[in-house]
Amino acid sequence: MTLARRPWAADLLHVWFRQLGADDWFGGSDAVDLMLRERFERWLHALGHRPAADFLHDRSTARAAVLLFDQVPRNLYRGSAQAFAWDPLALALTHGMLARDWHLGLPQQAKQFLLMPLMHSERIADQRLSLALFARHAPASFPFARSHHRMIARFGRYPHRNEALGRETTPAEQRAIDAGFSW
Repeated sequence: MTLARRPWAADLLHVWFRQLGADDWFGGSDAVDLMLRERFERWLHALGHRPAADFLHDRSTARAAVLLFDQVPRNLYRGSAQAFAWDPLALALTHGMLARDWHLGLPQQAKQFLLMPLMHSERIADQRLSLALFARHAPASFPFARSHHRMIARFGRYPHRNEALGRETTPAEQRAIDAGFSW
């Protein structure tokens, strides 16, 4: 793994892929949230207004920026609209990295997180691309991508975000949430 050119980026890649693991990434804990807040919240706010192009000069910085704008807010602002506030930037970064073929040659876990903004998108075109790319590049996560796609194909949005985003939840959406479709 090439070191990112920016210290915050190198630090985030090290923390995410060397210090944390699947239980931390997907389990959600106060300790991990606090650590991420102390180390990266200032960077999220300092850099979160910049265009994707500012992060697409090298692959390592771009990878770290995807994590910063996709994963870090989901840990820091869980259950609030702010958790999704940087999704457009993370998605633009993912598209920019894919256009440069910067996903090729990465380990599967790194590809998985590079592709996550596609899975998190509420646009069906991104969901279709997510399915194709997860199937090819991160097959262990494909069932998860497929379940996300199904929610967008069915509802056009993620029902579990409705409360945080001030949207009305339909009875069918509530049944989906109650059935466990609330990542």
